[in-house]
Amino acid sequence: MVYYGQTSCEQDSERYFDVVKYVFSSYKKEAPLVINTMGWVKGEGLLLLTDMIRLLSPSHVVQMDVSDWRAMAPLTPESIRFAPGLYTKGKQQPKCKQMDAGGAEDWKTSEGERDAAAPDYKLLYIHPEFPRAGVAGEARVHSSILRDMAILGYLGQLQPAGLGSVLPLHSLVPYQVPFNAVALGVIHTDVAPTNIMYAVNASWVGLCRIPDTVRSQSDGPVLLTQTPLCDCLGFGIVRGVDMERKLYYVLTPIAPEKLRLVNCMLLGSIAVPNCVFVSQHGIEGEIPYVTSEYNYSILGSGKLKKKHFKRREHTFPCDFT
Repeated sequence: MVYYGQTSCEQDSERYFDVVKYVFSSYKKEAPLVINTMGWVKGEGLLLLTDMIRLLSPSHVVQMDVSDWRAMAPLTPESIRFAPGLYTKGKQQPKCKQMDAGGAEDWKTSEGERDAAAPDYKLLYIHPEFPRAGVAGEARVHSSILRDMAILGYLGQLQPAGLGSVLPLHSLVPYQVPFNAVALGVIHTDVAPTNIMYAVNASWVGLCRIPDTVRSQSDGPVLLTQTPLCDCLGFGIVRGVDMERKLYYVLTPIAPEKLRLVNCMLLGSIAVPNCVFVSQHGIEGEIPYVTSEYNYSILGSGKLKKKHFKRREHTFPCDFT
């Protein structure tokens, strides 16, 4: 597993392609592999999908029709063979030679017809008939809700077993991690070293393992200048930063034996669900990390929008419980 750190690869598709190659390199071919690609199939998304098919060389490609099916042609092996990709080049159209001098034309391709970068697979074309399949815009909203639910489910592993009620995150005991024990990096944007602690505080982070040993001659934070391509062992929330004691306070359900391997924390654009902050029970006065008086014109700031899960005729507010 690699922590990409963004919900879309549009801003950094090159790293996304490198991540796919890195993950696919660990496939031992001991069992069937199902690859669920993105729904981005227009423009550069289609070019990237072409690269993926060339890279992964699947035996079958399942293409699902959508409401605007005219925007995307069938992904036949022939089309992939000659189509340009975002990072790979398609094979040039073959030159034809007339082989029969008696007038009958026997067309054959020139040398180099077979190409390892042109996979030969079976295309299965499916037209889904369930209601509202492929309706534009809905997938993005649903994926945002499902992502928040997945994060909440992951954080649920922090709850002690056997309790009848859910403990708020501020009542759970975090791990203390020295600044010089882990490298810290920001994936999705550039952050000045003087501001990186503000960025990482109260943030969702990928807990990773880089092959290099983290060395620091001081007790200050170890900052990465480039985003590494490395294994991600799980996730956590940086609940606080102690600048005096040089400590990160991290909440994570990762087992201690795996935590010993973690030497890198990566911060992406994936946010902790808003309800985790605004539904902190037992808080009197202002809620930690949440304020009602702020200058929202500052770059990077934003208001928390409450999401609701809709089911049948009832509306349920997002709640950590």
